[in-house]
Amino acid sequence: MKPRERRETGEQDLFRSRLDAIIDMRHALVKLAWTIDWRFLEGAFGAVYTDGPGSPPLPTRLMAGLAILKHTYDLSDEVLCERWIENPYYQWFCGCEYFQHELPCDPSSLTRWRSSPKCASESRKVTACWASGALRPSCRRAEA
Repeated sequence: MKPRERRETGEQDLFRSRLDAIIDMRHALVKLAWTIDWRFLEGAFGAVYTDGPGSPPLPTRLMAGLAILKHTYDLSDEVLCERWIENPYYQWFCGCEYFQHELPCDPSSLTRWRSSPKCASESRKVTACWASGALRPSCRRAEA
């Protein structure tokens, strides 16, 4: 079963802070998030998940975003999780609409996601695309 992907609702919540209201939309991670084709990644990685009892699949953008941040900043899983909780730019990059005070997954989920055989195959493809420049932001799209 594929994970149910989050989509921005644009709705206001009186008791939560919308990330787009508190971050600088010209920040590098915001621009990078706009340039990545998240639907392509959702299609490529969506079949990786197995939906078992008590473990609903996590959103692909969250897991792929965490993997990209981990690789980009050369972080351990533990440090990545700590920074994600305190950094609204990391949360925005991973598709969150509102600021969150807890990571929406267990840190061990990162290891399980990366170690999945299909995910490892797709990760190699994404890494090759990143290395070739295919996933790097273009100036035109980043400024749009």
